[in-house]
Amino acid sequence: MNYFSISAGVIAIGYSIYTVFIRKNNPEKFKKLEPMKKFWGEKLGIVIHFIGYTVTPLIVGIIFIHKGINGLSIF
Repeated sequence: MNYFSISAGVIAIGYSIYTVFIRKNNPEKFKKLEPMKKFWGEKLGIVIHFIGYTVTPLIVGIIFIHKGINGLSIF
C-alpha cells in the first residue's frame, strides 16, 4: 500500500464532495463560475465548471486510491 497515493486520492474526492456541497448551498462562492458563464454561455459554462471542479477530482481521486491500494505511487 502506498499511503501517500491513498491520501492524495482521499483529498481529491473530499474536494469533489466539497464542490457539490457548495454548489447546492452557496454557489456564489465560485469565483471562476461567472467568468466561465460569460465566456461559454450560461449552460455550457456551468457544465464545464462542473466537469472541471467536481467530476475530474472525483475520477482522479478514485484512480489515486486504486493505485495506492495496489502499492503504486502517483509520483
